[in-house]
Amino acid sequence: MSFPDNFLWGGATAANQYEGAYLEDGKGLNTSDVLTNGSHTEARKVTWIDKQTNEKGYTPVLWGEKFEMPEGVTPAVLDDAYYPSHTATDFYHHYKEDIALMAEMGFKVYRLSINWARIFPNGDDEQPNELGLEFYDKVFDELKKYGIEPLVTLSHYETPLNLSIKYGGWIDRKLIDYFERYSKVVIERYHDRVKYWLTFNEINALDLAPYIAGGVLNPTPQNRAQAAHNQFVASAKVVKLAHKIDKEIKVGQMLAFQPLYSYTCDPVDQVKIMELNQKMLFYSDVQTGGKYPEYRWKQYEREGIILEDSPEDYEMLAKYPADFLSFSCYGSSVFTTHQKEAENSGNLGANGVKNPYLETNAWGWATDPECLRIALNTLWDRYHKPLWIVENGIGWADVLEDGKIHDDYRVKYLKANIKSMKDAIELDGVDLLGYTMWGCIDLVSAGTGEMRKRYGFVYIDRDDQGNGTLKRIPKDSFYWYKKVIQNNGSEF
Repeated sequence: MSFPDNFLWGGATAANQYEGAYLEDGKGLNTSDVLTNGSHTEARKVTWIDKQTNEKGYTPVLWGEKFEMPEGVTPAVLDDAYYPSHTATDFYHHYKEDIALMAEMGFKVYRLSINWARIFPNGDDEQPNELGLEFYDKVFDELKKYGIEPLVTLSHYETPLNLSIKYGGWIDRKLIDYFERYSKVVIERYHDRVKYWLTFNEINALDLAPYIAGGVLNPTPQNRAQAAHNQFVASAKVVKLAHKIDKEIKVGQMLAFQPLYSYTCDPVDQVKIMELNQKMLFYSDVQTGGKYPEYRWKQYEREGIILEDSPEDYEMLAKYPADFLSFSCYGSSVFTTHQKEAENSGNLGANGVKNPYLETNAWGWATDPECLRIALNTLWDRYHKPLWIVENGIGWADVLEDGKIHDDYRVKYLKANIKSMKDAIELDGVDLLGYTMWGCIDLVSAGTGEMRKRYGFVYIDRDDQGNGTLKRIPKDSFYWYKKVIQNNGSEF
């Protein structure tokens, strides 16, 4: 047994990092449109204005409760700041060219997101923006022309900014209804061309980046818990309506996942890993498993968190869980209670430590050749629902030499990861639907706002300050991945 004959090979992008045209054809602002660029040493910032004093400012987007907007200010676009999402790498005007490149590689599937504010500019509008709907009509028709299956994320770090300002983001239950309205419009419009849908990208990012994941401006533990609950309920409602619209539709969850390793064999370290896994898997226990786990109720009891909920919420979660579980996995992280004894670098997780057995890239990310097999087995054993790797890849400062990109480091990384997921299928019997490599055509990094942190098979001529021709140039990895798809992963 190897990769199934119907295995879906492809790539993935997100509108706020790739699409551009941030106000074109009636689109409204989303939360990403007021995020500046940063770097691996400097945080991205939310820009704002105090409408009472006309003061303008920048607030770093730090992890967890460290993000704190000044009181009384409003996120806004400032004239003297640079915003990567405004043009990104301009898929809006290059979609035909880019989809043709995907087809040349042999893509079976392309994961993209619909920009919510392109359909409902304010998020709470009564009627959708027809020009926004027409753009995705053209995209899906182009994909259909080449026989490429779309996998569509409804909310990929693209909450309409008005919903953040007016309601505080996903802490308000009104967003459940607004999201359901938006989802109903696009699923009814595109169900004849889109079979696979995801509700929220990396829903567990609400724990670490509540502004990015849910437009939350005041990320207290209470607000993060409420935002997560509201997204769970909204997701279940979308599963229900999607199945009603078209019985062939499958609606999945999307989880940010990585294997977590203990730095020592100290039992205290093992408990730490257990608790970190619970924090990560809580989101799939609810959205895919259909119920809140006891460990989370105990945590809420300790922290004094009381949800605004109803008995109907939990009936909905149990009755309409995700049809499949998709996830991102770029590597692994190591943690310990013995911080002083370990080097604090070379990991994906905040407060993690270096794994001495793994190589790292320029951004400190460790390349773990076994991470996908471990991830797939963990999730398969826990839920026994079909899985889908929808983000996996490596960011690198690719250098253009004589009009070409020789990215052997990317090929080396992907070879190890493809072998890892192949082992999970062949040796362990995991049900894996497909693989979409992240940032298949160069886009803006979500974490840093950089262009030089590149993931794609296709180089785009654009730099961190927004300069460049936007010319598309296939990298060496482009031709390598084309062969992998041609032989269905039998040789790589």
